[in-house]
Amino acid sequence: MQGAFARLCVVVVATIFNPLLFPQKNTTIPDQDDQLLIRMREHEEQLAKEQAKLDKELSQLENKQEEPPTEPDYSWYFWSIVSFVIFLTIELCRGNLSDLEFCPIEDENDSETASPRTRVLSKHILQNFCERCTLAHENGRLKEFVEGFADDLLEAHRDIPDTGTDIEIGDFVGIGSMFESWQVCKPMTCDLIVPFSPPDPYYFKCNFSDIPPNMQGSGVITVSRFGDEGCLCSSTSLGEDMICLLHPSNNNLKPERSPDELLCSKNTNFLSKHQVMKWFQISITKSWSQICHKYDFELTFRSLDAAGAFKIRLPSGKVIILNLIPAVQFEDSDMYFVTHLPSNCDASQEDPYWPPSFAVYEKKILKYYTKRLPQNSCHLHCLQIVTFLHCKQTSLTGRSALTGYHFKTALFHLLINKQPYMWTIDKIDQRLQDVLDFMKRGLQEKRLYHALVGNYKIPKDIQIPQMFLKADPINLFRCLVLDRTYAAVCGTTACSPHTPHHANC
Repeated sequence: MQGAFARLCVVVVATIFNPLLFPQKNTTIPDQDDQLLIRMREHEEQLAKEQAKLDKELSQLENKQEEPPTEPDYSWYFWSIVSFVIFLTIELCRGNLSDLEFCPIEDENDSETASPRTRVLSKHILQNFCERCTLAHENGRLKEFVEGFADDLLEAHRDIPDTGTDIEIGDFVGIGSMFESWQVCKPMTCDLIVPFSPPDPYYFKCNFSDIPPNMQGSGVITVSRFGDEGCLCSSTSLGEDMICLLHPSNNNLKPERSPDELLCSKNTNFLSKHQVMKWFQISITKSWSQICHKYDFELTFRSLDAAGAFKIRLPSGKVIILNLIPAVQFEDSDMYFVTHLPSNCDASQEDPYWPPSFAVYEKKILKYYTKRLPQNSCHLHCLQIVTFLHCKQTSLTGRSALTGYHFKTALFHLLINKQPYMWTIDKIDQRLQDVLDFMKRGLQEKRLYHALVGNYKIPKDIQIPQMFLKADPINLFRCLVLDRTYAAVCGTTACSPHTPHHANC
């Protein structure tokens, strides 16, 4: 048995040093480890000598099997231990060498394609990630719950007499990831635009003229009265037998209201975001007090600076973020001016400039391409993956100028410019790499254009007003350019808080 055990040790050691399993030209070992290779060759030579010596002793043992040993021979124990010590040493050296592998550093001037190590994006792993980490199975019932609660809250507001402003609230419009079926981050977030309009005979007029450079893309809203722009019905008496077809209600003229009652900035007719948010916060608080007895969940205001930002904690412990966003509809389009954007609840931007939201059109674009792309396409999966990773990074390092809406914009550009067959689920790794590369180039160039403004490639079925398609493109990374310009003066590298982020993620 001693001889068999010794032979087994020899076979194991010989297998380790087989040149097919442990070649001398190991491409994973850096050049600076030549000394380690020399030491290993010395160990190999020493082991060969020990093997020869062991074979000689084994032959002597076989010749003396018939002779009873006068005293115990422990030499085979010794050589067994030596063999296993050498075996463990070789394995430890091999493990250390594998840890010393260096990733090849690519030259920035070379091709921008990913290195072999960074290119390992398994399709099956990505698909499994989407199945495990997305919240699509929860979206349906939670969306119904939130919509029902929002209906009750706004209906309670309409039932409360408002003797101060008489502002009218319309039906909400669902926007963002929950209503676009790609939400991935927790807690669940639901964004609702709540349009409002002034009391009769006033109306809102939106325009984009005289906008400062740092408010690019924003607009101002003036509160006007019917007849102030030259209609005869407001300046002359029409008599009992005449009626104005444009303003029939002017026969029963209503008293004029002060700018404060119309939520305007001081001594102007510009609609004030701060006044609107203050009014909306008070109104929603009163509405909740009327219906709170119907619900058994905990409702708290998440941010005092953003009206309608709620945090709902259900009895089960699940948390839902609800954002009710006051908005003014632009003419008869689906574009709205909002008090704040969901990704930036800080409403400290300058008054009276209102950021625009194209979220309704963005929802239409996703529906449009979902119908035309191959079945089980990967475009939403790509958006879910990059958004999930961005949320995790933000939770570790804090918020930055980069938002989830920027990744959504990159996806829109790729959807518009790539053929439908390129979005099959088996190409998810390639399309995900495209999104990351597109964002990388945008950050390097400090340029990422809004996907809808100034983009003539938008399908006509989306029905975006021509004035937006013909407008100058809006650079969503303009804050990075301004930061570089103002860095010498301000001594800061943070994005300007007054720069509008066109984000609806």
